[in-house]
Amino acid sequence: MQTINIDDLRKELDEIKDEAKKDFSQNLTIKNANQIKAKYLGSKSQITSFKKYMKDLKPEDKPALGKIINEIQAEIEGNFNEKIKALKTEELNAKLASEKIDVSLPSQNSKSGFIHPLDEVTQEMTQIFTELGFSLVDGPEVENSYYNFTALNTGEDHPARDEQDTFYTELGSEILLRSHTSSIQIRAMEKLKPPFRIFGHGRVYRNEEVNARKMPFFHQLEIMMVDKNVSFGHMKWFLNEFLNRFFGKNIPTRLRPDYFPFTEPSAELDAECVFCNGKGCNTCGGKGWLELMGCGMVDPNVLEMAGIDSKKYSGFAAGLGLERFTMLKHKINDIRLLFNGDQRLYS
Repeated sequence: MQTINIDDLRKELDEIKDEAKKDFSQNLTIKNANQIKAKYLGSKSQITSFKKYMKDLKPEDKPALGKIINEIQAEIEGNFNEKIKALKTEELNAKLASEKIDVSLPSQNSKSGFIHPLDEVTQEMTQIFTELGFSLVDGPEVENSYYNFTALNTGEDHPARDEQDTFYTELGSEILLRSHTSSIQIRAMEKLKPPFRIFGHGRVYRNEEVNARKMPFFHQLEIMMVDKNVSFGHMKWFLNEFLNRFFGKNIPTRLRPDYFPFTEPSAELDAECVFCNGKGCNTCGGKGWLELMGCGMVDPNVLEMAGIDSKKYSGFAAGLGLERFTMLKHKINDIRLLFNGDQRLYS
């Protein structure tokens, strides 16, 4: 039986280790480094082949050879890992140098979002009425029945007060969610002295069944002008001027008699359909006219309850639904689309 000297094997293994270290010190790529690792640590490598000498070693030398082989393999593995780490660092630095981004520059691909169509229309109307001399006023969404009904000449037996129309709260028997923004006008009238022109807008709540045209909450905008000798003609001029500016063209209008507790006389303002120019289409139901808003001269009782002398002053008021105007302007056929978050509506 051939006798193998373990010291000779150690010397050969040290030479292989030094050769591997020299190979890893060269200018390599990650692919080259993996190839060198396979050369020295693979299943068919020289180091692995040294295990065949186990059978020819003295029993007491076999553990020693196993230990030597494991130590050298571990050292070569360490050389490989150091080389891979250095190569990846070089690769990253090269990318950072070639693909450097100036973070102070604006992004070319980022989307900053869109203005909601309802907000866009509200802002446009606010601009128009401000240019016409009206001042913005505001009021609470959680109201009491006095400002929501009584001060607006709405009697105790009026059906609008019923729970089937109005959302009452548990805060008190007279505390409710406002059903229109007219309450804003009453609060403003109590603080202001005529003459004044005001408008307010915001969310209102009514017990409505949800469908393509109705929601239990929506948005209104209302205007009011109080001064000496204000007439129906003044109201018609302001409303026509608003519509012409909003739709960007002169639009024929008509006033139909109607009833509201807080105005007398009262009317519904219709405009020639902006989509078919009065010829009749699906939007206007073939009538050629669109119902746009309610309006009228402020009832003397409303003026008096706000502390304004109705014999000295008169005024007009008008209210419109912001969703309706948004749907008309953007040709949206379902009010629910304004609240479902679908970004295709905004693009």
